[in-house]
Amino acid sequence: MFEPARRIVLTLALSAVTIGMTMSNVASAQPRYATSESKYAAIVVDAKSGEVLYSKNADSSRYPASITKIMTLYLAFDALSTGRLKATDLITVSSHAASMAPSHLGLRPGSTISVDDAIRAITVHSANDMAVALAEKVGGSEGRFATLMTLRAQALGMTGTHYVNASGLPDARQITTARDIATLSRAVMRDYPQYYSYFSLHEFNYHGQQMVKHGLLGKLDGLKTGFTNASGFNLAATAAINNNRLIAVMMGGNTAVARDRHVETLLNDGFEVLRRRQTGDRVTLAELMNEPDPVGPMGNALVEQGSNEQLIPRTAPAMQELAAKPNTDEAAPRAPGKMVLAKADHRNVAEHARAKKPAHGDFVIQVGTFRKKSEARDELSQITHRFADRVDDGKSEVSDKDHGRYHARFVGLTESEAKDACKTLTSHRRICKVISAS
Repeated sequence: MFEPARRIVLTLALSAVTIGMTMSNVASAQPRYATSESKYAAIVVDAKSGEVLYSKNADSSRYPASITKIMTLYLAFDALSTGRLKATDLITVSSHAASMAPSHLGLRPGSTISVDDAIRAITVHSANDMAVALAEKVGGSEGRFATLMTLRAQALGMTGTHYVNASGLPDARQITTARDIATLSRAVMRDYPQYYSYFSLHEFNYHGQQMVKHGLLGKLDGLKTGFTNASGFNLAATAAINNNRLIAVMMGGNTAVARDRHVETLLNDGFEVLRRRQTGDRVTLAELMNEPDPVGPMGNALVEQGSNEQLIPRTAPAMQELAAKPNTDEAAPRAPGKMVLAKADHRNVAEHARAKKPAHGDFVIQVGTFRKKSEARDELSQITHRFADRVDDGKSEVSDKDHGRYHARFVGLTESEAKDACKTLTSHRRICKVISAS
């Protein structure tokens, strides 16, 4: 049973561990995130029941980047469980596998590595060369293995996913959704629990080469990060507390740190919802995030498919966003005629809030002090996104450097607007201070 006055903090290792931290401690390190509005997508799911606790653009098509490797490992685990592959089997690294761009282990063509070591290099170091080498071992070629990946995705109900490679290196044809990644994450834990501990590894030493997981996954028990210029910073993470396990997927972060902080917020708030439900409070995670409740089922109908050689992904509404025009945010690798992600149709919330009304008051609310100007901007962006109804009468600004710190503020508020905004922010465990500018 949780103590009502305590805040969930995520520091988990190989198994589920219950850890609490006081709300005051967490408030001193407020989570922040920054995303490109055209790339952001997120979902939080109860791993046991499949209930969607929170979703945002969860069915919109996104580039998976290295989160692709969860499916690569899912198929490898399948081969291990049926005896078609053994952990001690040796993989011969092909020229194709050795040619993969970093991150990689860097083995030369003709070198050999055990299946066990290859999997460890994938989960800890996100080694692209090992993902391809493992795919060739299981499927005969990376192309055939990618076909098997898509077929398995369809069988799992991942209706918005299509694979063309095993590593997640940029290809405009390789797409997925946050909901599909959550579906896959549940499937890994459900179908191959005996191999899930690979995702819990935090370090791996290969012939003197020490590899260590950093960021949020260095504290949790899985699953996978991903990044390309086109995708932004992605993360599929899972954590368990008191026999409750949540899966959080975020796609499209602007920085790894901001992405990790946002996912930590999603998980923390998700566990807070579960705790409060035990006391009879029917609060939702969306309410804590100050957003509408999620919609849509965890699983969808199976994708229509042709032969094993010709895959036909279902044309879901989310895939209507795919267009032939270039992505103006990033120069994503693509071939003529291939689909690329178009910009999302919605407006930038922060810009809308700033442009809505001119400043008309003499009060300021300060929502944080940061070492970097970018971090202050991130905090303003998040608050504008989540609390637009409270701060849209003010103009967001980052103060000039003051003793090595930048202040994130909303200016031009009346006294009542400033106090009401701070009351709302502090009720959501946000830092907020009312300042008179007169």
